[in-house]
Amino acid sequence: QVQLVESGGGLVLAGGSLRLSCAASGSIFSINAMGWYRQAPGKQRELVAAITSGGSTNYADSVKGRFTISRDNAKNTVYLQMNSLKPEDTAVYYCNAVERGEDGRVHTLHAWGQGTLVTISS
Repeated sequence: QVQLVESGGGLVLAGGSLRLSCAASGSIFSINAMGWYRQAPGKQRELVAAITSGGSTNYADSVKGRFTISRDNAKNTVYLQMNSLKPEDTAVYYCNAVERGEDGRVHTLHAWGQGTLVTISS
């Protein structure tokens, strides 16, 4: 069973930066695409960035140009570098392995970790 542990959140001023980390247990990490999600208070969880096993990336329009997802397969870890942070980026951030189903939608593969809280003050 894969366990996901997110870290790196905190309180920063608007315009600041944070780097989130997600450590995944399990030897199959390198073959899965990985995604970073976030859930703001009162809102649904949304996918903000994804990276394939080969390193191709994709971003939600709301974070494009500000966030960068990367991975280190040797460390079973995926990162999210967040720059130019805005108050609307405030949320709990989660990672998960993802795949695109036959319905064309992105599905997660594992149970969620505890997430890491990011709070951006204006």
